[in-house]
Amino acid sequence: MTEPRINGRGWHGGLRPRLRAKQGSSGLATLIVGAGSAARTLMRDLRSTPDYGLRPVGLLDDDPGIRSVFGTPVLGPLADLRRIVREHQIQVIIIAIPSLPQASLSRLIRAAADTGAHVRYLPSFLSALERVARAADMRTVSFSDLLGRAERRVLEPSVQAMLTGARVLVTGAGGSIGQELCRQIRSHDPAALFMLDHDESNMHTLQLELNGKALLDSAEIIIADIRDETRIRQVFRSARPDVVFHAAAHKHLPLLEQHPGEGVKTNVLGTQNVVRAAAEAGAKRMLLISTDKAAEPRSILGATKRLAEMIMQANADGKMGVCSVRFGNVLGSRGSLLHVVAEQIEHGEPVTVTDPDVTRFFMTVEEAVGLVLSAAPMGEFGETFVLDMGEPVRIVDLVRRYAEQLRVPDVQIHFTGLRPGEKLHETLFGELEERLPTVNPAISATRPGPLPGHFGGSLDLLYRAAAEGDDEQVRRLLSDLVREYHPAQDLTTAAMALASPYPDEF
Repeated sequence: MTEPRINGRGWHGGLRPRLRAKQGSSGLATLIVGAGSAARTLMRDLRSTPDYGLRPVGLLDDDPGIRSVFGTPVLGPLADLRRIVREHQIQVIIIAIPSLPQASLSRLIRAAADTGAHVRYLPSFLSALERVARAADMRTVSFSDLLGRAERRVLEPSVQAMLTGARVLVTGAGGSIGQELCRQIRSHDPAALFMLDHDESNMHTLQLELNGKALLDSAEIIIADIRDETRIRQVFRSARPDVVFHAAAHKHLPLLEQHPGEGVKTNVLGTQNVVRAAAEAGAKRMLLISTDKAAEPRSILGATKRLAEMIMQANADGKMGVCSVRFGNVLGSRGSLLHVVAEQIEHGEPVTVTDPDVTRFFMTVEEAVGLVLSAAPMGEFGETFVLDMGEPVRIVDLVRRYAEQLRVPDVQIHFTGLRPGEKLHETLFGELEERLPTVNPAISATRPGPLPGHFGGSLDLLYRAAAEGDDEQVRRLLSDLVREYHPAQDLTTAAMALASPYPDEF
């Protein structure tokens, strides 16, 4: 068994076998990572003990000479993990490579957990020497345990009707939310999927995963900056999208506190450029990815995203359905909690948390994007939809649960203090926002209130202040436009030095 490697082409000469569940088959669809002796022992146990409730549909291994184990095919190398999970609707992943070093095992567990499947792994090689590696020895990395609730995965017929045969464009496609949007949209057979980002490295990674190759020479990959109005209008005239998902944004809270004008240029002006270009190109629908920090904002991040929601409302003219979707932190996004915690643990460092009592709302990136797609057909007149994220989770509790699942029960936690602009507890609705039900119990809506009479003129002043680098004027105009915004004060270098490494979560 070798270390995972990227394989841009098909497995076994381009053949990618796809299994179908047999009529009457039972048990959770299970993928086994590894095809060595431990995996063979495990396969024998699972075949002889159906009470485990696991139904192996395939294995992954980096040795192209291993094609099957007891008749169950090897579907590809470890690098194809996410694709295989998606294509075969895998529910459980079992990591059966007990000889892997702890650091490599932790990385593999994180990659498997990021797919949204339940993850189990065999005990260490030394333990396996003492007893045969049996299925009963598997341990679970459970998102349900971390979140305190089960994930919701519901396929809405309205989503299929909206996307199948449609021309779809995703901005910020190279980011974590954008990538997952592209994965799930692709599964609905759109006529075209245009992936727009300003970072070519991210686009290379995304195209490699979706297509098995990444030549970056097709029309589906678009390099553009949403701040550039002329370029964005040109892109939309060429692509002629029916549906637009706007995920491009600056989201790192402490950086935007230091550089508020940059937040305005991307999160506010960029959103205005995209929604206007979409309308001019004849798009039927556009959805903005927002954040819970837009509710009663205390940070530049929250204020600029709330203003982006207002821009969506201002462009609701009845011709193009527009809406925003607000949700909290996602597990599995780039630089998110679990990634950083695992890296700190691997390096023997204390895990940094801002405050012992700080809480946040969490959901997996797959669940969040699934609900975003479900909300899109509902949007008409600039509504802001809010995803049901369950109860807020104390960060220290989540860190400890995750560390235990990584077999590090005595994790050390260092408290740094809240950063400027951060709240101890987030909220999903503003004080003046009315929570309204929708046809989906996991999605609520807020009724848009009236925009300020000076909205357009103040926006122009805001853009001018951002272009001139006048941070104080930017803050004043944000407070004027977003009445519920109460900005952080006394931003200091010392405070920033104590900041947690998480980009926007704490």
